[in-house]
Amino acid sequence: MLFKLFLIFSIIPVIEIYLLIKVGRLAGALPTVALLLLISFAGAWLVRSQGFAIMGRIQRELACGRIPAASMLDGAVILMGGLLLLTPGFFTDFIGLFFLFPLTRSMIKQYLALWLQRKLAGGQIIIHRR
Repeated sequence: MLFKLFLIFSIIPVIEIYLLIKVGRLAGALPTVALLLLISFAGAWLVRSQGFAIMGRIQRELACGRIPAASMLDGAVILMGGLLLLTPGFFTDFIGLFFLFPLTRSMIKQYLALWLQRKLAGGQIIIHRR
């Protein structure tokens, strides 16, 4: 796990710097910064709108007496996308936006649900109830 984190924290900044240099050479410094800001604002708007929609769905499910597991997983994916959008750079912005669009988010959510089921079935995640 430590090695995976090391790879993530060492490779992603290299990719980001490479992409910033490439885009900066093609478009110039100011347009590159403007594009990063535009993507960030669009992402923030998307996170806000999607987040409020998920919160409303969670509240409706709770009011009906259901456990909002799918909606909470949606919320977690939106949160991860928002965190990636906070990181400056084109690569993390692209991945963050990928987490925010409903179609791609459903694919990520299916993968996460299968991952959680495997962890629960294997006893790697234990839920204690009081």
